[in-house]
Parts: sequence; structure tokens; C-alpha cells
Amino acid sequence: MTCPWCGIEVPLRSLHAHLSDEHGDVVGIVGQDDRQFYEVRCPSCDAGYRKPIKKSGRDPDFLAEFDREVRMVALDMLVNHLLAEHQTAVEG
Repeated sequence: MTCPWCGIEVPLRSLHAHLSDEHGDVVGIVGQDDRQFYEVRCPSCDAGYRKPIKKSGRDPDFLAEFDREVRMVALDMLVNHLLAEHQTAVEG
């Protein structure tokens, strides 16, 4: 599959790790009304995904400890979107 940001070809099983390791900064963490959310946008169609980070409101250290995992969840949603909506684009 083709990475939508840098164009590298990687197997599907490796795409998720590649996105997290190399492009984790595309996931935004935003706060609103004592809650925190992750946000990610599709680089192909600009569709956005925003979901609450459930434990972040109750545990102020949660994001410091689980930042990488939260970003991986957001990127997993993006991979699912890419496969469903842009399969020919990500297949290279």
C-alpha cells in the first residue's frame, strides 16, 4: 500500500506502524469543555474524524502515558477510511 503522506510502498500490515512512527504528528489532540479529543484528516479528501479520548478527562496523566496509543487509534480509523473510500489510491 502507498502511504498517503510520503508515498512509500509498504504492506498493509506495516502501513499502520509506518503511519504511527513517521506521521503521528498528523493526529491532533484538542481540548473542549474538560474533555479531550483526537482529530485526524484524510489527506486525499479532507474528511475529518474527531473522537473523544475517554479516560483523558478523569486522569490528567493519561495522555502523557498513552499518547502513542491514542495516535495509533486515530490512524487506525484513517486506514479504515482509506481502504473503504480510496482503495485504489492506497494500493499504488
